[in-house]
Amino acid sequence: MNKAVIFDLDGTLIDSLPDVLGALNPVLAGVGRRAVTIDEGRLMVGGGAEPLIERAFALTGKALADVDIPVHVDAFAANYQAAPVRHTTIFDGAVHALEELASRGYRLGICTNKPHESALSVLEALDLDRHFASCIGKAARPFHKPDRRHYDAVAGELGVATENSLYIGDSETDVKTARNAGVPIILVLFGYSRKPAAELGGDRLIDHFSELVDVVDEFLPQTTDQS
Repeated sequence: MNKAVIFDLDGTLIDSLPDVLGALNPVLAGVGRRAVTIDEGRLMVGGGAEPLIERAFALTGKALADVDIPVHVDAFAANYQAAPVRHTTIFDGAVHALEELASRGYRLGICTNKPHESALSVLEALDLDRHFASCIGKAARPFHKPDRRHYDAVAGELGVATENSLYIGDSETDVKTARNAGVPIILVLFGYSRKPAAELGGDRLIDHFSELVDVVDEFLPQTTDQS
């Protein structure tokens, strides 16, 4: 039976916050707003570019009118695409865990609210794309997390029934996605959640990727073909 491990991206596999803020803060500066700090930014990411822009403007001054959001989102996206991985790093142990999961036959995918093209660009630039048979980001489909159809679409591209998969994430949105899809979720403790990961209601917590493979095996036990 095919089984899959599906990952969130930002705050789960990669620490992209420095580059996200590197794209965001010039947008704020362009309209006379102060920069967002790393600690502040950690509480803002999640959900895609639009919520990030809304939160950043609300924090640094008057909230944006809905009509003004798209122009700032476009400016942010252009900045980010110009330098998506200047300071982004892969979390320690992630690559080894991906290789070990693949060696055990798990199919690997990514379900992220990062804009789709940005997600693909970052994966390629970090040489992570070789590990994943599917990556679906925001706007690639007419729905996104926590809508379970986003998660189902990734599982479908992997050729795996949703119930034979589990999710790895870092946020409340990820927990909601997993619950909507009816799958277990493993939360990393080093991500970008606005609440402590231990309070989000995940099925298991890990603080390093060296723990991941054994935990995955517990939730998706391997079966031996006796034929």
